[in-house]
Amino acid sequence: MGSSGSKLEKALGDQFPEGERYFGLENFGNTCYCNSVLQALYFCLPFRDQLLEYSAQNKTIGETEDNLLTCLSELFTQINSQKKKTGVIAPKRFVQRVKKQNELFRSYMHQDAHEFLNFLLNELVDILEKEARAAKSNSGKQAPLEKLQNGALNGMANGNHKEPMVTWVHKIFQGTLTNETRCLRCETITARDETFLDLSLDIEQNSSITSCLRNFSSTETLNAEDKFFCDKCCSLQEAQKRMKIKSPPRILALHLKRFKYIEQLGRYKKLSYRVVFPLELKLCNTTDDAPGSEAEYSLFAVVVHVGSGPNHGHYVSLVKSHNHWLFFDDENVEIIDESVVQTFFGSTQEYSNNTDHGYILFYESLEPKH
Repeated sequence: MGSSGSKLEKALGDQFPEGERYFGLENFGNTCYCNSVLQALYFCLPFRDQLLEYSAQNKTIGETEDNLLTCLSELFTQINSQKKKTGVIAPKRFVQRVKKQNELFRSYMHQDAHEFLNFLLNELVDILEKEARAAKSNSGKQAPLEKLQNGALNGMANGNHKEPMVTWVHKIFQGTLTNETRCLRCETITARDETFLDLSLDIEQNSSITSCLRNFSSTETLNAEDKFFCDKCCSLQEAQKRMKIKSPPRILALHLKRFKYIEQLGRYKKLSYRVVFPLELKLCNTTDDAPGSEAEYSLFAVVVHVGSGPNHGHYVSLVKSHNHWLFFDDENVEIIDESVVQTFFGSTQEYSNNTDHGYILFYESLEPKH
């Protein structure tokens, strides 16, 4: 592997970015689902910066109990502080922690990279929220009183009310959708907001991310058994419903639903459809009053599923770093030309030799939120 590391250094030559590290990750028996997502997250710079900062703060505090967040921040710090520019690292402690935490990932079977991303981000949020609450209760008993004076303690009588906390994971990945339902009888619009850390998109053959987003926000008519209870009419009514992005996230993670349950077959099938994902993306499905309506994004990472079926295969990732595209396949790291990215769009024929398809896309906002 040393040779491939030096090969990468030779390929980049004096263009090797100052202070950057390109390390492959060892596979511990079908852990490519984990490695591919970790590489995408490592090159999500706001996420990496927060983890490095967290690790540095933890060192000053001293011994803290091991959890997924400490293991991940240590892994990122280990990569970031390597003396060599390239090589291989074994994310052993992190993988062990994942398996300890969630039995879903304990077997050596093929796992789903999107399920792993979801689990990881939600787990980090839980840990950060717990730490914030613990810090609050340790910083003296004055806090609840201050809250009372602000009138923010409504519903605290039963002691179960938790105030929504905004962690740095939320600040990076969280966006808001608004679910609008319009009663076709009285025209009243009921809007409900919900947050997301990533969006799962249905896909069609020969389509694009823009058309998938448009379909995601297309108007759906609720009738027959699906009628909507309108509060104004006090009865079930036909209605139109649509979902739009109200507040676009700083990092937009898009999951292409390539695994579809086929009733007749009684199992999942992989859809190898060609779905074009552009290097630059304009969000077309934002609400009219959304801040940064027509938000613009730039692609910086793609997790790719390799294989013809959902229960076997392999994951690799493509990452953009300092204007270079890199290909990460477990221990191996190569530099690739930007034009290679389009070979992962998918196939126009159902049975094709090309089984390497973009599965999770990571876009960064071109107007960073501060």
